[in-house]
Amino acid sequence: MCLAIPGKIKSIETKYDGLVRMAKVSFGGITKEASLEMLPDADVDDYVLVHVGVAISKVNEEEAQKTFKYLEEIGELGELEDVDEYLPKSE
Repeated sequence: MCLAIPGKIKSIETKYDGLVRMAKVSFGGITKEASLEMLPDADVDDYVLVHVGVAISKVNEEEAQKTFKYLEEIGELGELEDVDEYLPKSE
């Protein structure tokens, strides 16, 4: 089974003489680098699903929030520090 986690793109840079687009992606306070080679139209503030360091698809904010809510419910947000902006807003 593969697991892809949603994160929000905070910045984008090119590497290797401009050949590879890489993003800094925030996952509830933890920032990791992810390749954007599969998503050439991804931009800053987009939510993307990341699997083993590669952004594999874009998702909307609502879908990202739902996924974080499910992860919270099953206790899998352990090391994430600041997930409030990713969880659905309480009414």
